[in-house]
Amino acid sequence: MEKPYDYLIVGAGLFGAVCAHELRKSGHKCLVIDKRMHAGGNLYCENVNGIQVHKYGAHIFHTNDLAIWNYVNQLVPFRHYNHSVMANYKGKLFNLPFNMNTFYQLWQLKTPEEVIGRIAEQRTAAKITDPANLEEQAISMVGADMYHTLIKGYTEKQWGRFAKELPASIIKRLPLRFTYDNSYFSDRYQGIPAGGYNKLIDALLADVEVRLNIDYLDNKDAWQEMAETIIFTGPIDAWFNYCYGRLEYRSLSFEQEILPVSNFQGCAVMNYTDSEVPYTRIIEHKHFEGGQQPFSVITYEYPQAMARNAEPYYPVNDSRNNNLYTKYKQAAAQQANVIFGGRLAEYKYYDMDQIIGSALSKMKKLKAGLSNLQV
Repeated sequence: MEKPYDYLIVGAGLFGAVCAHELRKSGHKCLVIDKRMHAGGNLYCENVNGIQVHKYGAHIFHTNDLAIWNYVNQLVPFRHYNHSVMANYKGKLFNLPFNMNTFYQLWQLKTPEEVIGRIAEQRTAAKITDPANLEEQAISMVGADMYHTLIKGYTEKQWGRFAKELPASIIKRLPLRFTYDNSYFSDRYQGIPAGGYNKLIDALLADVEVRLNIDYLDNKDAWQEMAETIIFTGPIDAWFNYCYGRLEYRSLSFEQEILPVSNFQGCAVMNYTDSEVPYTRIIEHKHFEGGQQPFSVITYEYPQAMARNAEPYYPVNDSRNNNLYTKYKQAAAQQANVIFGGRLAEYKYYDMDQIIGSALSKMKKLKAGLSNLQV
């Protein structure tokens, strides 16, 4: 019996939306389902009286890949946005990412030579030659003073464990430069879709059938009869009913306020780096698009443990979890007519351009008739 769709795409986030867009262009009939009440995954924005509120945390599109930049800009116009973050440590403000402004604010040092020398002194004092964990890696990168002021409290709140228990690889993504440049990202192309990320998702899913408030895993067998091929973007361990155990994530919760002020903190993101403050950052959404409204919308972001009904945000890529994921990945390779992709199915922290690149790569392999799409 012929199935009604060529592809069933489980998840209407960025990965699933790009796949649906590419398959529709190729003439395939697709159905996209999502367990949430909206499409877009964590990119979803809520319009609050003209301010686009990033409901699941701040998202800034940045890439050095001109092809991907052109890909999204042909779908929606992007507004240039240069991300610059401030950090609040017990009432004192510092520029992020770590740059010469930050080092001057902490040490009153003015030249890169002075700063590099101070970091080397503190690395030597800590007797670090081969960093074995996040704390040692951070001290070797920016020194003990900067670590204790801007990294330790924030990181331990974010991950719910001591920095000495976290892998060094986590901190290696942190931008570090010895210039007076407060730009958080150094990528050539940066911006935010004019009018919010819903515009981008709507453009990708135009002319594609989408059904919301549907949990695929609640009726997996029935949904598999709907299409010849499944593209699954949910948690890979959930697909296999956690047969090897649960992959570990950290989650987030949010508290939103509408304030009767036109400008609350002067920037889109303010990190709170001391351990006494329970939230990790405050987001003031109007700054993403230069809003001039006489009021403002802010969001407090709280890290939390991964409860059963919470949303998974950050994979805990330590050796235990990575070994567990390898087992699931090997099992996924044996699944016929199923493509796994996206941050949850690949247990990987992805930037948006990387998600798009991964989806386009898999669709290219699919069109070429390659059998192994799981890599």
